Amino acid sequence: METTRGGLTPGPRTAVIWSALRAELDRRPGEPLSVIDVGGGTGGFAVPLAQSGHRVTVIDASPDALASLRRRAVDAGVADLVSGVQGDGDQLATLVAPQSADLVLCHSVLEEVDDPAQVLASIAAILRAGGAASVVVANRRGAILAKALAGHISAAVDLLVDESRGAGGAGGAGGGAAGGGAAGGKSQRRFDTESASALIAAAGFDVESVHGVRVIADIIPGTLVDSDAQALLNFELIAADRPPFRDIATQLHLLARRAG
Repeated sequence: METTRGGLTPGPRTAVIWSALRAELDRRPGEPLSVIDVGGGTGGFAVPLAQSGHRVTVIDASPDALASLRRRAVDAGVADLVSGVQGDGDQLATLVAPQSADLVLCHSVLEEVDDPAQVLASIAAILRAGGAASVVVANRRGAILAKALAGHISAAVDLLVDESRGAGGAGGAGGGAAGGGAAGGKSQRRFDTESASALIAAAGFDVESVHGVRVIADIIPGTLVDSDAQALLNFELIAADRPPFRDIATQLHLLARRAG
């Protein structure tokens, strides 16, 4: 488990995201924020944020995940600061009051929903002026590299060909389908820095930063991760905003602000 203040130290797979979130929270020190975590599942981000004094509402389609979230919040002593609402990103506008949130997390959601642009528009609508959105998306170029290194060369070639044809990003091969994943019988939608930034900007946000998440953490042997986790964490933090390392990460993290 990886968390932050009030809990365990974040590991290399989430440290980059937590670093950006800490910087955002530090803009308003000592001020409890209203946070919405879209697709927040069992509370990997929600509970640590609550431990730092923020009130967090998790929107998730899975009742089992929300039950686990509740138990986790109780165990952490923050049950009064964490609530769960069953629903998904496509329903956000009907689940959260307009201009009621200071920070919205949307991690690994845009790959799966029917209409990423509509979800981002809903996020903009529920944020107060000047509020921030933390968006994590699957990185297309990282997927190409990972498939190639795993020996799935034909699949990597397919992704490369689709990208060269301009099919990457929000609606290309590797996605563009409702639900995504195996359940929908279609592969996951993936993005790159340019397409993700453009999609978020079109929803009325100013994209302030883009970082790579898990630049090498997912493609090096586990024994190496275990042997020097601190060195890996340092590498991830330093490489996160440096092309070309950022551009081959498993995911991209974008911090965007709703115009005032």
